[in-house]
Amino acid sequence: MNATAPGQQARLSHYEITAKDLPLYCPQDEKNTWQLHPRVYLPIEATGEATCPYCGAHYVLRGGAHGH
Repeated sequence: MNATAPGQQARLSHYEITAKDLPLYCPQDEKNTWQLHPRVYLPIEATGEATCPYCGAHYVLRGGAHGH
């Protein structure tokens, strides 16, 4: 669990992806090396949203669960 100091908000990333980005994995290729964690595949097709358990990045599938 990531803790933040009082008065600070956690900086979570938010990404909108399309069907061409599937299968979804985090971290994405454009991340800097220092930001990497083990690659994890995220099941986004059923709900249209997924959150990375490592870094908290939130992904939304454009068009929703049925838009792919």
